[in-house]
Parts: sequence; C-alpha cells; structure tokens
Amino acid sequence: MAIKTTTSKTAPETAKPATPAKVSQKTVPTDRIDRDPNQPREVFDQEKLDELAASMKVIGQLQPISVRYIPTTRRYTIVMGERRWRAAQQAGLPEMHCLVLHGIEEGDPETFAKAVAENVGRVDMTPLEEGKAFQKLIDFGYTMEEVATVCGKSLNFVELRVDLLKLSLSMQEALIKGHVPVGLAWYVACLAADNQNRFLARFTRGEFPTVRDAEAFAQACRKAEEEQASQGSFFVLSEDAVETMRTSGGGQQADLLGGLDLPDDKREQLAADRRLLLGKIDRLSAAGAILAEIATMDPAELAMLLAGAPGGLPAQRMRVDYLKEMTGKATTALRQASAVAAVRAGSLRISPDIAPDAAPDAAPEAASDDASTVAA
Repeated sequence: MAIKTTTSKTAPETAKPATPAKVSQKTVPTDRIDRDPNQPREVFDQEKLDELAASMKVIGQLQPISVRYIPTTRRYTIVMGERRWRAAQQAGLPEMHCLVLHGIEEGDPETFAKAVAENVGRVDMTPLEEGKAFQKLIDFGYTMEEVATVCGKSLNFVELRVDLLKLSLSMQEALIKGHVPVGLAWYVACLAADNQNRFLARFTRGEFPTVRDAEAFAQACRKAEEEQASQGSFFVLSEDAVETMRTSGGGQQADLLGGLDLPDDKREQLAADRRLLLGKIDRLSAAGAILAEIATMDPAELAMLLAGAPGGLPAQRMRVDYLKEMTGKATTALRQASAVAAVRAGSLRISPDIAPDAAPDAAPEAASDDASTVAA
C-alpha cells in the first residue's frame, strides 16, 4: 500500500520530564487501586481475563504492577498492569504487589509513553487503541519518529495507525469487531465519512470478490473524490451493487465508453488500441497451454529434457518465475482497472449549488442520498 511521508516537528523539551527519583515496592490493598482513565488500552479479552484470574486464585500474583501514589486521595492509579489488576479483582485477591512511583502528576507524558510502550503490539490491543495512544503522544509533543522509537515500531506502522482515527464511527465499530481487515480499513479511512459508510454497506453485503478488489475500489473512489473536489464538485458513492467488480462485461462496462466525452478521432484511436491489446491478450492462451503442459510432466522427464539445455534447469525456472511475477503485476493492474471502471460507470458530480454549506474538500454528508451517485 502507498505510504505517505510525514514531516515531523521537534518535540518540546518540556513534553518529556525526567523519570521520578523515588520508587518503592509495597503491598497495596486491591480496593485502593484505580485504573488510569488515560490508559491506552480500552478493550480486554474477557476469556483471557478469566484464565488469568483462575491462575492468580491458585498461585497468586507473580509480577508486580506499577502504580503512582496520589497524596490528596491516598489512593493509587495504575501506570502499567491493568489486566493483572482486573484479574486480581476477579480472583478476589485482597492485596497486590506494586512498584509505587512518587511525584508523578496526572497526564504525565513520560508515564503515558511507558504505558503505551508496554501495551502496544499486544495481540489483544486493537489497532484503533494503538492509533489513539500514538496520537496522544503526538499531542504531548512527541514526533512521529520518537513515538516509533519509544514503542519499538516502524514509522510507517505509527502513521498507518494514526490514519485509522479518520474512520467514521460505523467503520471503527466494524474494524473493532473484526468485520473489516485493518489494511482495507486504512484505504477506506482516506475517503469522506459519508462514502466510508456507503462502502461499508457494500463490503458487508459481500459485493467484492476479494479484499484486494475492495482495496482497489476504495483507492479508485479516493482518486475520484480528489479529482472532483479539484473541479469544485463532490463525489458521492451510491448504494447500488458493484456489478462491474463481479463480472468481466455487462451494461456498465459497455456504458463506460459511451459516457466519455471524447472526439471522434480519439474514439477511433481508443478502438484501435483496444483491438491491439486484445490481440496480445489472446496470445496468452498459448503461454497458458505451455505452462499447463509443463505442470503435468513427470519431474524425472523434465530433468532429463532440460538439464542439457542452455543455462540448464535454473535458467528455465527463471523464465517461468519471470512470467509468474509479470502475471501477478498484470492481475493487479486489471484489478485496479476494474475498480476504476466500477467507479466511473454512470458517475455523477454533485454541484456545490446542491450542497451550499459544504466545502469541496469536506465530507459530503450535506448531500442527500437521493442526490448522489456512482452506479458501480
């Protein structure tokens, strides 16, 4: 997937105070410990909590949790270890072993960074939780590069997770529930919120052959949004079925050329180029037949026949591997072309006059569903 480059600013020195000097280890009553409302993790797997609670009920707490002491309330707030604390409550443990950090104020950036570093990357931490945690560190003054270093992640990973925060509420819920893969969600996050919701409706109805096709369609939609916004109009995705993505032909495919505003000479050139390309594609059947023949041959016979050929077996494998690589790239190009065709077929620009309160770059919620549409 295409990754954008982010220019980072230098984090202010005041954003990361020095580590507190005083740390003590003590046993603290479980009911005097509170969760941190700024904790980056929000979702906990109940089944895994039950397993940990059952284990702690038998063998007790093996690792201490980290807490900060609040002098005004004489209570403790968790810095790291909320999962263990939740399990201890379930297990009925009256006390917990704690590393107590003194002199830390609520919302301390360094303490939050430690909590993020401990939690991020866990299999049960959602991508959105990671994105929110990364964004909060950025709000504290950390650069993208510093967030990546602190959390042990690549810069691209951090950028992609932060981009997920642009998802509409419906898309966020679908991502959390696992209905939409995180990679596809990133592509959809680039769309206007209204188009995200319409895309989600199509995806959940199973209107895309594969996830790759869905990604290509989202990319094509984003390009259409950008093109129409540059011309002062809006792109609104309709709720029609994506028949072009399902079939190789059909009325929408045929209507695509008819809908193009092209002069006659351009149409003639396009028709000539099409015939030329189709002629080349037709010759692929010969290559396919050869590959099918090789695929069914006895390996011992292949070894005898090709071992004495120029370059030997390695050279012949390289030739077939090259075809495999080009086939993959051609498949990707055709998938993207199918997505573009699906988006363009019957597309309609929404004039700013229809939605006077909306800016060209804004999400098109102001446009009516009935006024929209891309019949894809």
